[in-house]
Amino acid sequence: MKSVPTQTSKRPGGLAALVGVAAAAALITFTPKQEGRELVTYCDGATENAQAGKVYTPAQCDAQLEYDLMRHAAGVNACVPMQNLTVGQRIAFTDMAFNVGVAGFCNSTMARLANQRDLLGSCLAMIEWVKISKYVKQPDGTTKRVLVPVKGLVLRRLRAIDICLTKA
Repeated sequence: MKSVPTQTSKRPGGLAALVGVAAAAALITFTPKQEGRELVTYCDGATENAQAGKVYTPAQCDAQLEYDLMRHAAGVNACVPMQNLTVGQRIAFTDMAFNVGVAGFCNSTMARLANQRDLLGSCLAMIEWVKISKYVKQPDGTTKRVLVPVKGLVLRRLRAIDICLTKA
């Protein structure tokens, strides 16, 4: 992992400045619960610059998480201005970008509908992102690539949809 600044939310342009204090506090709690905290190799799903076997402290993971959330929030803000989003959308969309990437989010139905001010549609569109590509053996012995839903992603999206729709 790159060396990241500590206390990013307290400096101008930090996570709280991008998404608001309430959304930043929620993201710092919500996203690690979805990703699972790992102190070896990578922290909270952050695989960029991961080093196999390297051990991180909780403080290093906290700083990395806040830095990564800030980068993803900035990416969301570039395609869907945060001032047009509810607190719930800010939380859900930043977490979504953290999970699927900024390009994935910005090129999605979620972003298009959010820009059209369709709150319900933009939040519900998250459920489309519950599948992974998997090779399945066919009866003739060949393999075929198919998209299959993953229970963990379904549950994560349902939690995100709930936040997206309920936080003003």
